[in-house]
Amino acid sequence: MKKRVKAIYENLNLTSKIRYSYLLLLIPIVLVAVFGFYTMWKSNREYDEMIDSVVVASEFSLDFKKDFDYEAYLLFVGNKTIEESKLDSLLDEANRIVSELKKYATSTENSKRLKSVSMYLNNLETYKERIELNLIEGNKYEENLKIWENDIQIVTTLFREEVFQYIYYEIKDIQLAQQDTQERITSMVISLGIAFLLISAMIVVVSYYIPMSITHPIKKLSEITDQVAKGNLTVHSDIKAGAEVGILNDSLNAMIDKLHDLVEQVKVEQIRLRKAEFELLQAQINPHFLYNTLDAIVWLAEAGEQKKVVEMVGSLSDFFRTSLNEGKDIISIEEELQHVRSYLEIQHVRYQDILSYEIDVPEELYRYCIPKITIQPLVENALYHGIKNKRGMGKITITGIVRQDDFVIRIVDNGIGMTKERLEKVWDRIYRKAPEENEIYGLYNVNERIRLNFGEKYGIFIESTHMEGTIVDVRLPYNKNES
Repeated sequence: MKKRVKAIYENLNLTSKIRYSYLLLLIPIVLVAVFGFYTMWKSNREYDEMIDSVVVASEFSLDFKKDFDYEAYLLFVGNKTIEESKLDSLLDEANRIVSELKKYATSTENSKRLKSVSMYLNNLETYKERIELNLIEGNKYEENLKIWENDIQIVTTLFREEVFQYIYYEIKDIQLAQQDTQERITSMVISLGIAFLLISAMIVVVSYYIPMSITHPIKKLSEITDQVAKGNLTVHSDIKAGAEVGILNDSLNAMIDKLHDLVEQVKVEQIRLRKAEFELLQAQINPHFLYNTLDAIVWLAEAGEQKKVVEMVGSLSDFFRTSLNEGKDIISIEEELQHVRSYLEIQHVRYQDILSYEIDVPEELYRYCIPKITIQPLVENALYHGIKNKRGMGKITITGIVRQDDFVIRIVDNGIGMTKERLEKVWDRIYRKAPEENEIYGLYNVNERIRLNFGEKYGIFIESTHMEGTIVDVRLPYNKNES
């Protein structure tokens, strides 16, 4: 039987082994916990009911006898009318408290006392009614006086004594219950101590054998994976013990066989990525922008604006010089701003009726580096998708913000802006890496190039308000341009 159980256990999967070991330890713990909680709950419930009973009983006014006697006296001597008398309210309140106490009475004696209290209240109700009836009939002062002296005062005295006895015995029962609770707690602590020792012994046994049966084959697998991590792709695993270890063994061998293919695939993907970046950088030089700029130069030359022709040709030359920049991917902030300034100077000539711009970046940021053609696509977006879609003069402002751990190049436009829904879509497309629109693709590319070069915490961050404008922050680290 023992060998059979052992064989069944060894063939179990890791999940079952762990689950059964937890159950083996959990069952006695749960039983002990249930016993302890039930004992405490039962004691607390009995104790709480006694406390509630005393609290309700304490609502009886200590001056009930004096108040009721005095109110009855004022009634029958004529100082108060039946309507002005408080006897009804005193009786109603007393009856209410008695009704509540009947829910909490914990002993037969106190239940009998409550019946006596109810009887006394009924008697007081009867005496009150007799006095009121005599007052209505008139000329029965002596009879009312006898009721007050011989009936009401005696009954209120008995009422008070019964209430005091009720409270006394309830408090006494609480003391007895407290002693009983202490005895229960002592017994429970002893039982818990014994259970703790037994569970501890069980844990020692289980914690030795079960981990050994789990970790031994895994340790062998780890030795194989260590060889693979060191670059040895010739090793293979032949471990078959355990239901899941066999699957893991086969998976490891398959992984080793495919690892070389994955490495080659990564190399190919890196080449494709670099090619895509190059093509995208080339695409930033929009042929339509070049054609339109040349048309504007021709138009200025025909109009005799030689000075503007010279300035525009110079700006176009600077624009392409920075775009090419001997194939460098990273340039200084100063060079990037010169590239953007050239672009804006050209666009200002074309759109001088709707476009103005301002560049105000602290010179202390000029020496730090940025991926080439980062700001220009953002400015182009601000012009074509912000300012041109809003009537009237628009402005693009480029500023630099110095911060403790990094700095920000901020591009602000007062164009048409974006709705909340549109802004959420732009954010989703940029950060889910699923751009589907041309303008979003440009933003996506800028963000990805920054993150690839400097890390995940850097990139572009967009805020926009419809019909007010858009703010794009380019967050960058303090990396100096070493080129």
